[in-house]
Amino acid sequence: MTQHYDLAIIGSGSGNSLVTPDFDDKRVAIIEGGTFGGTCLNVGCIPTKMFVHAADLALDVRQAGRYGVDAALQGVRWSDVRDRVFGRIDPISEGGRRYRVEGPNTTAFFGHAHFTGDRTLTVELGDGSQETVTADQVVVAAGAHPVVPDVVTESGLPFHTSDTVMRIEALPERLAIIGGGFIAAEMAHVFASFGVHVTVIARSSLLLRHLDTEIAQRFTDLAREQWDVRTLTNVVALEPGDDGAGVRLHLDNTAVVDADLLLVATGRRPNSAGLGAQAAGLGLLDDGRIAVDEYGRTSAPGVWALGDVSAPHQLKHLANAEARTIAHNLVHPADLRPLPHRHVPSGVFSHPQVATVGLTEQECIEQGRHHTVHVQAYGDTAYGWAMEDTTSVCKLVADPSTGLLLGAHLMGPLATSLIQPLVQGMAFGTTVHDLARGQYWIHPALAEVVENALLGLKLDAPA
Repeated sequence: MTQHYDLAIIGSGSGNSLVTPDFDDKRVAIIEGGTFGGTCLNVGCIPTKMFVHAADLALDVRQAGRYGVDAALQGVRWSDVRDRVFGRIDPISEGGRRYRVEGPNTTAFFGHAHFTGDRTLTVELGDGSQETVTADQVVVAAGAHPVVPDVVTESGLPFHTSDTVMRIEALPERLAIIGGGFIAAEMAHVFASFGVHVTVIARSSLLLRHLDTEIAQRFTDLAREQWDVRTLTNVVALEPGDDGAGVRLHLDNTAVVDADLLLVATGRRPNSAGLGAQAAGLGLLDDGRIAVDEYGRTSAPGVWALGDVSAPHQLKHLANAEARTIAHNLVHPADLRPLPHRHVPSGVFSHPQVATVGLTEQECIEQGRHHTVHVQAYGDTAYGWAMEDTTSVCKLVADPSTGLLLGAHLMGPLATSLIQPLVQGMAFGTTVHDLARGQYWIHPALAEVVENALLGLKLDAPA
């Protein structure tokens, strides 16, 4: 049976927010092949940060002695930590699912969808049956999935990804992580803070290599003090561990790593492969993303895409911003708004925390762009003294002729919050001088590190 809708949405993450009051008198289909609510709610941003918060507390206890406070970590109740997280998240997911089933003007289909023609979708339902859905407009918000190297899958040995590792039954004694990106950095912090011996195996010379090189080097140096970090290293084979338990990883430098649990954190790939892109007339980029124009339109008339399946960055706040834009564009074809892809910040909730926005120093050099750089240490501010901080920094990149910020890169406590005034300054075109001197900065708050970093930039014509 074929059912026709005004709007069909593939994906219930940020795509779920497209059902605005503009569609109150229309028919909307929402199609979800996984867990309702998408990556961020179920296996991404929210649960990971709930684990990170608990990990931060455990680490604070261990390090309290440096401030003259005697404290000891008596233990980590993993099942209680885990159940606190998913005891809140799972009901939210189920509530969203139920609302789309029972709520007004939406029909929910639970299964994998693929295009079979122009704005025509076949949905493979969980019971083995199929539904055909056609729509005036279709939005693909299908997200992404973990990438697993062949050497892991071909071994036949058990492994986890970020989709599953947070629900394990008990903490392992030894955890091996393949990958050096933000998932690896966050999960290494979580498990190491809970007392697990963590080994991180990365192909590149630096962890978080997508960051400004100086920040990535500083982070990698600190990571080596906390975890067993193997850089410039590949896994070439896997076999069962001692007595058949766990896993033994053979590295390309002839070394071996034994672990009770293996986490694969080698990136996430857009969920475009099974969408029937050719049947729909959707163009794909080399990395698997659906190609869209500046307004979010695909090459197929009436079909839009947003979020991890098409966006240049896999970030929930970017997907949400794209959803707000496309929600407008769906009902205002004569007043299209461009996707908001300028000054997109990101954060890594590891230890230390990292936040970044805009150009790195290396990008300015590669582009031949006139720039100036200043690195401000947290420890050179009053609150930095209070924290006994010796490693955290705020690095700013600016155009010395215009006085405008080009990039900001912070590493240290509260980096993801401290960067916000810099994001705002870039978004509104505020000069470095006005940002530093056009407002008060509370003394002796940690935000003074941002103020001092701004004042430290050498401009061609300082005010």
